[in-house]
Amino acid sequence: MNRPALALVSLAALVLAGCGGSAPPPSVPAPIAPATSAPAPAAGPGSAVAAPEPSVLSTEILAREPVANTASVKHILISWADLSDAYQGQIDPRAAKRTKAEAEAEVRSLLKQLEGGADFDALMKASSEDTSSARSARAFTVTPDAQLVIEFRQLSLRLHPGEYGVCQSDFGFHIIKRIT
Repeated sequence: MNRPALALVSLAALVLAGCGGSAPPPSVPAPIAPATSAPAPAAGPGSAVAAPEPSVLSTEILAREPVANTASVKHILISWADLSDAYQGQIDPRAAKRTKAEAEAEVRSLLKQLEGGADFDALMKASSEDTSSARSARAFTVTPDAQLVIEFRQLSLRLHPGEYGVCQSDFGFHIIKRIT
């Protein structure tokens, strides 16, 4: 076997064995790409770079195992113009004028109100773009095989009674509160 082939076999053996020794695995330097654009201007004195806001999605809750096989939930739906196809021409006029970023801001505002003690049913009636459930403030019974979008089912079955969270589906953001 020639030297390059032997070196390749030795490298492969080290990688597969997890580099059993104390020496670090060999590395190959990445090629340096030519610059394609001008560097970003440096921030001036006193200027701060704004950190992106965290997602409105309830990733911690969605990472849990389901806590129930059946849940009764209510939700507030907030959508945006880019999702109009999902509504087959029946998108809420508020959503038709909104961007996704504006929808996220609306969700943040609603969450802040809920954290401050606002009544979920009152917010649902005033803000939800699912007009049928918003008018009646009715609850949905959610099971793993319910005829609801999967994201809605996943979050609903992971919520504890009284807890609320946010998921996103093809219809927008759902702020869901588990009732029972």
